[in-house]
Amino acid sequence: MIGGGIFRTPASIAAVLPNPVVILGLWVFFGVVCLCGALTLAELATMLPKTGGMYVYLRAAFGDGAAFVFGWLYLVAAIPSGMAALAVFLGELGLGMAGLTSADYPWGIPLIAIAAVVALSAANIVGVRLGASIQNVFAVIKVGALLTVAIATLFSGAGDVSRWVVASAPIEGGGGWAAAVKSVLFTYNGWVYIGFMAGELKDPERNLTRIIFVGTGTTIGLYLSANLAYLYLIPLAAMPGTVVAKEAVRVLAGPLAASVMGACILASVFGSLNGVIMTKARVAYALGRDGLSFSWLGRAHPTRATPYVSILIQGLIAVVLILVLRDPARPLRLFDRLTAYFVMVEWLALVFGVGAIFVLRRTMADARRPYRTPGYPVVPAIFVGGTGLGLTALLWSACSQGDFAPLWGVALVAAGFPVYQVWRRWAA
Repeated sequence: MIGGGIFRTPASIAAVLPNPVVILGLWVFFGVVCLCGALTLAELATMLPKTGGMYVYLRAAFGDGAAFVFGWLYLVAAIPSGMAALAVFLGELGLGMAGLTSADYPWGIPLIAIAAVVALSAANIVGVRLGASIQNVFAVIKVGALLTVAIATLFSGAGDVSRWVVASAPIEGGGGWAAAVKSVLFTYNGWVYIGFMAGELKDPERNLTRIIFVGTGTTIGLYLSANLAYLYLIPLAAMPGTVVAKEAVRVLAGPLAASVMGACILASVFGSLNGVIMTKARVAYALGRDGLSFSWLGRAHPTRATPYVSILIQGLIAVVLILVLRDPARPLRLFDRLTAYFVMVEWLALVFGVGAIFVLRRTMADARRPYRTPGYPVVPAIFVGGTGLGLTALLWSACSQGDFAPLWGVALVAAGFPVYQVWRRWAA
């Protein structure tokens, strides 16, 4: 869960929503929404602990057609766009650390992003142990970086607590709210990933619940602490256009410490990109394995036992998105375009995936459930309703600014159903 978002999005949010109370309220609200989704996911994952995650739950609840569309959506839209967004942020950081600007080197960000996608895809084809080792090392770095910033800032005495409640400017219209929702949802994304690898965990019925609870709860606490620290030390008006965590360390300890923090952030984003590549390739793999798509998607490497075909395809599409969505006139716009596209597609799928619990409680009422969602049906309903509200705001904000990338994602979802019919006839 913890990745590039928390280091990149606070500056984007501050640029469109100059009110700290509203900003913190959005982080709390969508943190609760995510926790409700995670509580629901724990029941689904322990009842159906198979590799594929949401794909498995959708197939059990809604049938083969819905499972195919979900796999289609993930393979051609959600996974590549999420990979591309993280890789682009990695490119921004790498270019900045080299002392270069996107204006002078417009191809710098895309080339670094593409190189990262290729390198990490190759590492995860080599073996899941290598991918997991990369993930564990960089997880320690990114959690340590966030904790360092939050604790050092909040106990420094160098800030002003009034910045938690005083707006730097009035909010004009609802566009700022909607644009900020996109950034918050992108940052919180990731709590669902562990379900994709449930079939590869030891003792999943016991470990999944613990992983989901501890992981999601810790992340929400870290995100709120980080935002309180940012607001305490840096005025909202000074945040846009900066990497806020790096700027906070610069204010506290000088440029050398800021450079070290920049390297930690770079490592964090690198680790997050690895996590996406490692976990999400299992969706297309499960689809092909179960005969609901082209069989070659379900191939595992003969010696490495990794879903190498899925990893290769999602990496290739991510590279294409980086090249197609780049704006030569405004290189830094690429990240925002990719996140709008990603959030719309990913979270729309999550609404139906978490909503599967309503169906499975009826159709699989006698199935063994080592864990049951507390507060059912209110808890999953909060997730579905809160996410639906956020996606509506995102779509309205993007379209009002002439950015129709989220609509392309919706169109891809709709296209999956006729593609399924064509594939089924072809397969028969």
